[in-house]
Amino acid sequence: METTTILLAEDDENDVFFMRRAIQKADLNLSMQVALDGQSAIDYLNGNGDYSDRRAYPIPQAVFLDLKLPYVHGFEVLAWIRQQPSLRDLPVMILTSSPEERDRREAEKLGAQAYCVKPPTREMVLDVLGPLVGDLLAGPSSIR
Repeated sequence: METTTILLAEDDENDVFFMRRAIQKADLNLSMQVALDGQSAIDYLNGNGDYSDRRAYPIPQAVFLDLKLPYVHGFEVLAWIRQQPSLRDLPVMILTSSPEERDRREAEKLGAQAYCVKPPTREMVLDVLGPLVGDLLAGPSSIR
C-alpha cells in the first residue's frame, strides 16, 4: 500500500512536533514532509532545486499551511497553489494560531478546505484528513 504524503508548511519546531504527534495518535498511515517557510513550500510543490527528486519529495495529497511564515506569507502560498493547474484541487488546510474571523474568511475565499487553530490534536487531524485518507486508516479501532 502506498503511503499518503502531506506537506506541513510550518516554521515553529514545536508545532511540527505537535503535528507529528497528532498524526501518530490518529493512527494514520501518513508521511509528513516539512517546509520551514513559505518559499520552501512553493519550491517543494513546484519541484524546484533540492525538491526535484519526487521519490524523496513526492507531491503531497494535502497541505497544512501556517499563515505566519517567513519569506512568503501563508495566504500568498495558498493563492499561488490555486493558480497552478496541477495543484488547483490540492486540499489545503490552514493551521494557525490566529482565531481571527477575517483570516478565516480570507482562507475560505482563497479556497482552503479547513481552518484549524493550533495546536493540532488527534481529533483535528482525523476530522480534517479522515475524509481524504479514510481508506488509509490503520484499522477500524483507530477511530474511537
